[in-house]
Amino acid sequence: MSTPVIDIRDVSKKYDEGPPALADLSLAVRAGEALAVLGPSGSGKSTLLNLVAGLDRPSAGSVTVDGLRVDELSEAGSAKYRRTRIGMVFQFFNLLDDLTVTDNITLPAQLAGLPRAEVRVRAAELLEALGIARHARAYPGRLSGGERQRVAVARALMNRPALLLADEPTGALDTASGEDVRNLLAELNADGQTILLVTHDLALAESCATRTIELVDGRIVSDVAAVAR
Repeated sequence: MSTPVIDIRDVSKKYDEGPPALADLSLAVRAGEALAVLGPSGSGKSTLLNLVAGLDRPSAGSVTVDGLRVDELSEAGSAKYRRTRIGMVFQFFNLLDDLTVTDNITLPAQLAGLPRAEVRVRAAELLEALGIARHARAYPGRLSGGERQRVAVARALMNRPALLLADEPTGALDTASGEDVRNLLAELNADGQTILLVTHDLALAESCATRTIELVDGRIVSDVAAVAR
């Protein structure tokens, strides 16, 4: 059996003297899975995402992503990991309004020092594949919410990450735009992209996740594979 893209073992995370945000949690996510993480506010969803993203460290246990011990990385190592191994999509897009769509998309590749010719080709591929080529020279403020999220997804995919992390990717969208993003994520997973998404959107989990876990008080209380689509 192949090595998991995400391999979390006996992880706990405490922030203060209260109950832990995560408690002895173990989780494996294999290549090609789309895992939706559900649960009420305060259940540990954001903590889990931050640990996988290398934005936080566990109090105990290990976090390995794409063969790399994320919990042992230095600050510089964590930044390099986020540039090269994962892509991140946020609820409120986090696009730079003074850059064009193309410049937003290519920024991760520029930070990673990739050759300009390679960057141009990759950006053109993503613009076309995600249906936003006509907006290549536009600025994010002129786009709809759904279009801006497509730009954010393109940016996240720019460096061909092993893992795409999505934090409430439909949370700031209207119904039609939310459906658009759900379809996009399902298509990406069907093409083989491994995805970890944190969401309150049951329709998102049902439409694009191949597996769903539910967290309560920092523990996994259910882990269910989706019926084949």
